Amino acid sequence: MVAPSVKGLNCPNCGAAIQLRSGELARTVACSSCAAVLDAKDPNLRVLQEFKGVMRWTPLIPLGTRGKLKGEPYEVIGFQVRGINVDDTDYLWGEYLLWNPYQGFRYLTEYDGHWNDVVVVKKTPEEKGGGAQPIVVYLGETFKHFQTAVAKTHFVLGEFPWEVRLGDKARTRDFVAPPHILSEETTDDEKTWSLGTYVSPQYIWEAFQLPGKPPSPRGVYANQPDPSAGSAGALGKIFQVFAAILVAMLVVRQLTARRELVFRQQYSVSSHNPDSTAFVTPVFAVQGRTSNVRLTIDTDLSNNWAYFNVALINEQSGTAYDFGREVSYYSGYDSDGSWSEGSTRDRATIPSVPSGQYYLRVQPELGNDTPRPVSFMLTLQRDMPSVTFFAVVLGLLAIPPIFAAFRHHSFEQLRWRESDYAPATSDDN
Repeated sequence: MVAPSVKGLNCPNCGAAIQLRSGELARTVACSSCAAVLDAKDPNLRVLQEFKGVMRWTPLIPLGTRGKLKGEPYEVIGFQVRGINVDDTDYLWGEYLLWNPYQGFRYLTEYDGHWNDVVVVKKTPEEKGGGAQPIVVYLGETFKHFQTAVAKTHFVLGEFPWEVRLGDKARTRDFVAPPHILSEETTDDEKTWSLGTYVSPQYIWEAFQLPGKPPSPRGVYANQPDPSAGSAGALGKIFQVFAAILVAMLVVRQLTARRELVFRQQYSVSSHNPDSTAFVTPVFAVQGRTSNVRLTIDTDLSNNWAYFNVALINEQSGTAYDFGREVSYYSGYDSDGSWSEGSTRDRATIPSVPSGQYYLRVQPELGNDTPRPVSFMLTLQRDMPSVTFFAVVLGLLAIPPIFAAFRHHSFEQLRWRESDYAPATSDDN
């Protein structure tokens, strides 16, 4: 492609100087001073449309600014403000036309501080399915339909390789696969597809060496990548690895636990006065390495409760492991049939009990006196498998990926809230 020469002309509407940077490729040009739309093919720049409003929009990248995108130099030669109207509200964005005599045209779009680097694609994306949410496939990437609307041109400056007019309308369909967005524009004359890639505002400012800082993005844009998506996936994989390790450790623990019976004895109680029911068991030996000890209390309670104050006491050192357990069981019949609640059994696990000579001090307390004694069995075992430790560790490991997944879900909710598939919220009720 041969680089076109820059043509210098004057606006017939206001007399301001006009340069056609794309030369013979320009079809219309909007005066930077009065915003009149002119026929670039006419030697006298015939006025096609006068701008009657107030020039409310100033491009963030001034016309004539040069910069580099993906290593190639480009110059900003055109700017237009377009928008869609949804529920009587205008949503406006800026479009910048870039020109490189050897690479051709390129576009930048900006909405609420969100920028996209856009190129027109020659290959038509393949549409798949026409269900509730259509999808298209382009170069192996699947895009979900985001929004269908009618875009209207509100303001233009600079030159364009097509006949641009204020009030021009095009039917648009947007499909997203962050950080990409595929857009279809249909007019009476043609249909075009373009591919946009989300870029940071800082990238644009550095590419064109613009002064100051770019406006901060507001909200979540259609194809804005979720910054937490990568961490959510990575944390999920890490969790799976550690969960597998924990399950393996649990299986090993279940297989290697000795489950040794240390003490078992049957007792009974008939009074609810704990001062008259306290007793101590015979001394028994806890042997082997330091391990947990589990006490199981089995009763024949019926429509009553019992509370057991228990202490496991080392006979030599006097070290005591105190704890209390409540057992309750009730049953009966009503209009729905038989019912029951509670259990006649309870248990407690004491971790890290060293070997030695021990005895139990037990103080049972009944909820109500009974005509017959309540029988209960005390069973003490050592080195018992327990899932509690593994469940706690697994729960702690799950917190980061759950939090990351929640953040990702919230981000996606914000994204799709602006689409044709807005998720229902409490405000909708």
